[in-house]
Amino acid sequence: MAQSTLLGYPRLGPHRELKFATERYWRQEGSLSDLLKTGLQMREYNRDTQKQAGIDMFPCNDFSFYDQMLDMSALLGVVPSRYGWAGNKVDLDTYFAMARGAQHSGADVPACEMTKWFDTNYHYIVPEFETGQVFKCCSNKPVDAFQEMRATGAAARPVLVGPMTYLLLGKSRDGSSPLGYLDALLPAYVEVLKKLEEAGAAWVQLDEPCLVTDLDIHQKEAYEKAYAALRAGSKLKFFVTTPFGRLDDNLALAASLPIDALHIDLVAGEGQMNDVLAAVPESMILALGVVDGRNIWRNNMEKSLQKLEYAAKQLGNHRVWVTTSCSLLHVPYDLDAEIKLGAQLKSWMAFAKQKAEEVAALACALNEGRQKIYGALVCSTQATEGRKLSKLIHEPSVGERLREQPLSAAGRATPFAERRKLQVATYKLPLFPTTTIGSFPQTEEVRKNRASWRAQKMTDAAYDAFVRDQIAACVKWQDEIGLDVLVHGEFERNDMVEFFGEKLHGFAFTENGWVQSYGTRGVKPPIIYGDVLRPEPMTVDLARYAQSLSAKPVKGMLTGPVTILQWSFVRDDQPRSVTAHQIALSLQDEVLDLESAGISIIQIDEPAFREGLPLRRKEHQAYFDWAIQAFRMASTGVKDETQIHTHMCYSDFNNIITAIKDLDADVISIETSRSQMELLDAFVTFKYPNEIGPGVYDIHSPRVPPEDEILSLIEKACQRLEPWQIWINPDCGLKTRDWPEVKASLSCMVSAARHLRERYAAKGA
Repeated sequence: MAQSTLLGYPRLGPHRELKFATERYWRQEGSLSDLLKTGLQMREYNRDTQKQAGIDMFPCNDFSFYDQMLDMSALLGVVPSRYGWAGNKVDLDTYFAMARGAQHSGADVPACEMTKWFDTNYHYIVPEFETGQVFKCCSNKPVDAFQEMRATGAAARPVLVGPMTYLLLGKSRDGSSPLGYLDALLPAYVEVLKKLEEAGAAWVQLDEPCLVTDLDIHQKEAYEKAYAALRAGSKLKFFVTTPFGRLDDNLALAASLPIDALHIDLVAGEGQMNDVLAAVPESMILALGVVDGRNIWRNNMEKSLQKLEYAAKQLGNHRVWVTTSCSLLHVPYDLDAEIKLGAQLKSWMAFAKQKAEEVAALACALNEGRQKIYGALVCSTQATEGRKLSKLIHEPSVGERLREQPLSAAGRATPFAERRKLQVATYKLPLFPTTTIGSFPQTEEVRKNRASWRAQKMTDAAYDAFVRDQIAACVKWQDEIGLDVLVHGEFERNDMVEFFGEKLHGFAFTENGWVQSYGTRGVKPPIIYGDVLRPEPMTVDLARYAQSLSAKPVKGMLTGPVTILQWSFVRDDQPRSVTAHQIALSLQDEVLDLESAGISIIQIDEPAFREGLPLRRKEHQAYFDWAIQAFRMASTGVKDETQIHTHMCYSDFNNIITAIKDLDADVISIETSRSQMELLDAFVTFKYPNEIGPGVYDIHSPRVPPEDEILSLIEKACQRLEPWQIWINPDCGLKTRDWPEVKASLSCMVSAARHLRERYAAKGA
């Protein structure tokens, strides 16, 4: 019999219950027992939902209070020495300190580095290996999760990040290869597996998405060594997952590992099934990820069933598992909770609960015949065909405009060096100009007023007056502390993508479609279902108002086309590049309208630019071709004096540095504080020619950095870049922070910049 299973489930809660419980605990408004109780309730909800859907085997230990990679670090005792860990069990306070930093009771430590999980918008905490790193089992979490689920009678399979993916995504503080720790790591993994075995587990899921990335010969040999050691040390059955792409040249490696079941992604890795079927040994089970775990479109069950039936014919039903392309962590909980979405749109969609039902139905059809799910098959086919023909999707004028705009002409005509001369003369900024990334705290008052306005309990005029008051106070405070380039604070914006999507045609929005981005941070991605069109200006009025309040430049703030694309659920009926270019044309109109309104510095944020990069090098250039065009298209036609900024989030910039130059932004700001400016090295090696704002403090932590720490980071940047290139700014926007910490942190930042200017003035620079 074919089995149905999932690789993982969302964990914030259908109404973000875990988020709120965790944040209450952080504020010392809720107890540890309250937090643990909420965690238990979320796990029970997930288990019951999967059971009701008809899933056969349930993942466990996929739940986390913050991040699955951080869970592995806590499990294996990988706690940097700065946290003062005593070496026994890793408690939740130490765990959260690694995630967020800590600044209380005499402690003052920054958080561990955070970066994107492959090509998703999920962020993980980077494992940090110190010289002489000792690995040992320091938690009973996987065993507890297994016993908790098994006690309900459910068929439970513990989930762990695989040893190779854990190492390859980690960082050695001494700069050595993390693979050097493999021999020390494996006994700790074996210890964890033995505990699971003793607890009665039969299977363990080992997530190895690095198997769909480019691996060199040493990494492939390390995979063989790692799994040989695990096999020798454990009698558990191993289920290895490979989400987010194709195995390709790693297929022979994956098929040769001493494992019992192999998962393949047939959505991001479409087209690889025949090769996999030919490669896997006769003893291996194949888990086919036919249901998309990263997007919200309903499964084409006829198409999926054809694949499953073909595989079952080759392998036999007993060697086929039906599953998702990846964990359902990346989609919202339940489409049934959406009341305002139109019936036609909803008929095209499936969230986590519905995807679990699709997986179970497909397995049922494979085992008992298509007639058993006849109704579901008919509904799926009707939705697929109806979506193709729907008038909601197509707007002919958008396609006509794209055809008329030559992509080769996108961007600035004048080289940066010449533009910079004009911009220096225009703005007369000091050395090390200070600014912020855009947003300021979204206080409870801001959120309440927005909610009242949306509920039509507050008039448009009253809400507009409130927003303008917030902007005026924010601009005044920035002026007072001495920031050089100001922002309006974005108090009218709920989310940097959702805000623009609400003003563009072709977008739809959910009420409860929350997806975890990192920790307790949830986002509610828009749904791009049709052609994108800007009916009217989106930001011009408030930008003009903010600029009227100060003699200093106030930045216009836009979200870039690639980021709007990446942070939305995107239509899958046309190439992503086409959708990106449609968005870019709308932004081009907005940029030119801002310029006409007197806004001469415009930031087009692209925090997701690196995230969109395919996992395989051979696919990079095709992505760069359309992604760079989209960004450049957004600023096509502006004057040379107009300064275009952009912002990028935590990334390994080494393999995109040429593309960053080709974006041709006058100024790029990047998140670098958690890496202690190490992420700047890519710009130095490349000799990046434009201006850069390396983040000088971590906004993902409530910790207020002392001035000398900020000064030290700026000095590190000065060792890597020319002083005239450097802007001073926080790592990212300040939306999630509170005003007291923002005011203290920015005041320290401005003071540090002034001190550095004085030093350079004393040197005659």
